[in-house]
Amino acid sequence: MPLASARRTGLVDQAIEQLRQSVASGEWPVNARIPTEPALAESLGVGRNTVREAVRALAHSGILEVRQGDGTYVRATSEVSGALHRLCGTELRDVLQVRRCLEVEAARLAATVRTEADLAELWQLWERTEELRSAGLGEEFARTDAELHFAVVRSAHNPVLTELYRGLTEVVLASVVTSTRNLADSPQHRALIQAIADGDEAAAIGEAGGFLDELLDRLPEP
Repeated sequence: MPLASARRTGLVDQAIEQLRQSVASGEWPVNARIPTEPALAESLGVGRNTVREAVRALAHSGILEVRQGDGTYVRATSEVSGALHRLCGTELRDVLQVRRCLEVEAARLAATVRTEADLAELWQLWERTEELRSAGLGEEFARTDAELHFAVVRSAHNPVLTELYRGLTEVVLASVVTSTRNLADSPQHRALIQAIADGDEAAAIGEAGGFLDELLDRLPEP
């Protein structure tokens, strides 16, 4: 979808917002190269200096990455995601430790405030992961499993926790892909969902933290 023409006032801020929306909407996915500066200037109806400033601001926030001589690429879907990328880096241990902090608390909260609609979504996603596991479809399994983890977080109904985890979406998916290459050994989450359904906080905490502890234990010592 073409970018709307920016108004003359607050051109840079408006350009930043429109570029951000192109990323957030998925029009420009992570790792994609965005249009060139002249093309963006024409689409936005602004000067190249305005585009340059907008791109520079989004690169500073971690959403974009400017590669000299190659172009500008999408690095993250939001400022939160960009910040978490910088904090966690690409080390799997770092990512799993952050996931554990967020997912254990999310599971505990979900056990107390989840709705019937939340449970329906969790069971549906769990059934889908089992179908994909049986079919040996690793890539689709990883995406669906990451979606299941996010659904648990949403079931906590804490908007701050949800946004923090949303910012971690890209690195969570990468960690799921890395840790589920052998689908037969990948964790199953039926007990976690059942604990949430039963309102059993202790069991939910144990299930959410347990499988992540197992993944951490499998990693070589740093």
